[in-house]
Amino acid sequence: MKDRIQDANFPKTEDGRVYHLGIRAGEVANRIITVGSTSRAESIAKMLDASPKLFSLYSERGFLTITGCYKSVPVSIVCIGMGAPNADFFIREVRECLCGDMLVIRLGSCGCLTDLPVGSLVLPASSVACTRNVDFDFASYDPWEVPYKLSKPVSADPDLHRALHDALEATRPPSLKNLVVSNAVNASTDSFYSSQGRQTSFQDHNASLIDHLKAAVSGLTTLEMETFWIFHLAASWRGVKQSSSAVNLPLATVPVVPAFSGIPSGILEKVEVHLPGLDKDTSSRPVIRAAAAQMVFASRSSQAFISPDQVNELEKWSGRGVLEALAKFGVAPERLHPISGSVWGPIESSNPSRALL
Repeated sequence: MKDRIQDANFPKTEDGRVYHLGIRAGEVANRIITVGSTSRAESIAKMLDASPKLFSLYSERGFLTITGCYKSVPVSIVCIGMGAPNADFFIREVRECLCGDMLVIRLGSCGCLTDLPVGSLVLPASSVACTRNVDFDFASYDPWEVPYKLSKPVSADPDLHRALHDALEATRPPSLKNLVVSNAVNASTDSFYSSQGRQTSFQDHNASLIDHLKAAVSGLTTLEMETFWIFHLAASWRGVKQSSSAVNLPLATVPVVPAFSGIPSGILEKVEVHLPGLDKDTSSRPVIRAAAAQMVFASRSSQAFISPDQVNELEKWSGRGVLEALAKFGVAPERLHPISGSVWGPIESSNPSRALL
């Protein structure tokens, strides 16, 4: 740790950088692709505009954020690695760095439980969580307890989901015949092994887990480790954020700004937007919209695994499609983070992030 940290409740540096992603307000755009691997993030970044120059930050905790423009629309690519904790760090810390709406599309790999071939693209309309029951006695089987728990489903944002499907079909290369499935259900797990039914040297009591999941969840198609948590947090957030300077204001006057912005106070005052009361119209509140595109790398029925050449083709197509979906998705200017002081805006003396690039 190189910088002094303030506020143990929501750790940040003196200049407003969040603890795990290392970014601050103005370094992440409202439209975001999140991926698991740095190579995928870097390959998608090559599709961004030559100007403005890309902002790139690799945090001490292993998160990579790349921000630039795609067809003049500000976009960020955030590599978060794998699993629910990293998805939680990502959604919560980016949300605190943004004014306005937040659009997130997860582009990652998955295993498939149906007869879809590897190389297919699955756009889950909803997701459930399958997690290991830590209270279960895995050492000595207890027939009265269940080793795994299944959540209720949570849906993707329907408008972003539809836009993603349309963009992928519109950008499909003529030579690619890969299937795109958009009416599927995903299950996100807390383990690549036990809660996905893989057999290892551990006594996981999961030999029949996949059969149980398919019987319990109609339309279950894919397994991976992040989508549910992103959908869940997006659906749970209600656009009500009180900064420390606004905690004593009535709800109707709480500003929709990051808890800490790093933006000079003069600029912040000019872009302040106010929340309506909870019992009034909520249309002006910021939202988090989330959708996902899952590339089928593994078939759990045939045990087939995708080839490197197939991965390259699929990532190029899906990466372009996700960028198109985000860039074309309409967001009113007043629902976007201010350009002034951002890494996608004009270079200013008040913008030290861009000055260093």
